[in-house]
Amino acid sequence: MKLGNIRNFCIIAHVDHGKTTLSDRLLEQTRTVDQRLMKEQLLDSMDLERERGITIKSHPVSMIYRSKSGEDYRFNLIDTPGHVDFSYEVSRSLAACEGAVLLIDAAQGIEAQTVANAHLAFSLGLDVIPVVNKIDLPGADLDMVSRQLEEILTIPSEEAILASGKTGAGVEEIMEAVIERIPPPRWSDYEQPRALIFDSIYDTYQGVICYVRVFSGTLKAGANVLLMSGKIRMEVKEAGIFSPHRVPADAIHAGNVGYIVTNIKSVAEIKLGDTITDAAKPAKDMLPGYKEVRPMVFSGIYPMDSSDYEKLKASLGRLRLNDSAFVYQPESSLALGFGFRCGFLGLLHMEIIQERIRREYGIDIILTYPSVVYEVVTSDGVTREIDNPVNLPDPSHIEEIREPTIRATILTPTDGVGEVLSLIMEKRGVCEKTETLDETRLMLTCILPLNEILVDFYDRLKSITRGYGSLDYEIAGYQPENLIKLDILVNGDSVDAFSSIVHRSKAESKGRALCERLSEIIPPQMFKIPIQATIGGHVIARETVRALRKDVTAKCYGGDITRKRKLLEKQKEGKKRMKQVGSVSIPQDAFIQVLKSK
Repeated sequence: MKLGNIRNFCIIAHVDHGKTTLSDRLLEQTRTVDQRLMKEQLLDSMDLERERGITIKSHPVSMIYRSKSGEDYRFNLIDTPGHVDFSYEVSRSLAACEGAVLLIDAAQGIEAQTVANAHLAFSLGLDVIPVVNKIDLPGADLDMVSRQLEEILTIPSEEAILASGKTGAGVEEIMEAVIERIPPPRWSDYEQPRALIFDSIYDTYQGVICYVRVFSGTLKAGANVLLMSGKIRMEVKEAGIFSPHRVPADAIHAGNVGYIVTNIKSVAEIKLGDTITDAAKPAKDMLPGYKEVRPMVFSGIYPMDSSDYEKLKASLGRLRLNDSAFVYQPESSLALGFGFRCGFLGLLHMEIIQERIRREYGIDIILTYPSVVYEVVTSDGVTREIDNPVNLPDPSHIEEIREPTIRATILTPTDGVGEVLSLIMEKRGVCEKTETLDETRLMLTCILPLNEILVDFYDRLKSITRGYGSLDYEIAGYQPENLIKLDILVNGDSVDAFSSIVHRSKAESKGRALCERLSEIIPPQMFKIPIQATIGGHVIARETVRALRKDVTAKCYGGDITRKRKLLEKQKEGKKRMKQVGSVSIPQDAFIQVLKSK
């Protein structure tokens, strides 16, 4: 296939705007997949992707399309995730393309991630083809979408193609537009071979398989290549294309998308967004698109049954092989035993990993309360990154604590804007800018602490806006705040599983709620148990678990009252001694119930 007849593009959109369904229609139109093997969401290979109707991993596929002029074209399509947690996957996929098909739901209109993905494509210099999808829906409002295209994205509405991924309407027009509006592969005349790694997976038998876009030169089996960021040399064992499954080929030529099987056995050595070049004559310049991916949310994962520790360790290792954004390291807790501190891109990413551990490896696990990475400046001027409250230095040595913030773009109906602003203020956020999109919707730009949106922010936003609100965010750096470590003491002993870093204004209410919950869950012991929430050495909340009492006066059936008093005093002394030497064992299900309720 000559270079001028190759088109590389991806499909970008908000969650559930029909990317994967449109991909199915393109595969049918080009007859890439036999009709008898065709099924819905073909490119979504994971059970979780099918169940939730979301794309988690990017999926490339090569198709041959015969245009109306009778000429054959090779389309290299990359289907991308839509959720904000996987925006890094989208940025790598865009870096591997020359153009993008931007899908907009005809009923819902432009959403927060539609705006974010469109601006990302524009910033990378890609040609964008707007497609109004789901025109067959009864609630489709084409006039509204046309206005939003021009006012929000400044794209002329006449450029939009009307389509339906479900019925197949407009699919041929999209493919003709890809030929006309998206340019042939760029940078193909560079002297040395260069290829961009936009994804990688681990195969038990073949080792690490890299998904690559070759910009210049050729990649073929037996070639010795170099990873430019880490200067790692490797040998190409096999090369091929996606159709849509892996099909070995003699070589992957400039302008094409394919895969290479390497002799590397660890995905950790492969950096996504890295540039592959010839080991003998390496390129001088890396391809744009590489940046280190950093986990933003951390949580502890512990097995319910301590005997499953080794099984959990092995399963996390396997998950890490196929997901380079997921990181983990061993940790132990007095309350929960041995487990792992894990880093995730966001809450959906955490949920997906948790579900995969339960399903694919059959392990019952408990996750501790999610936290973020704080920057702590100590009195000697050293800045440390802390992702676990247990590792926080002594308060007397801390100069300041900085917390990560996000710049959030929230699209909301105008009638719910008051409640949305109240929610932002409750979460310690600041609204920077308000834009009116049309007579029914507003776009708010806010700065929010990342820690505040971890648990219930998105759910509450959806609830307030009756499902019409949408959220997209990007990291906006660190800023100093009045943060403190909240400790929970049970019978005077600190329980590390319940420690957290909170804003001083919210410490008292959170401490009181935790103490109340624990007093309900911890079973009564032989003596009274004080449960205290403390900041440093200062107690801010307290509850007491009542003691079990034996009726020691039951045998006194007469005589002087002093006999009963003597027995009760004796019991009281015994309880006092027991409290001094006794230890409280908190049952495992108490931790599970508290962590769930948090």
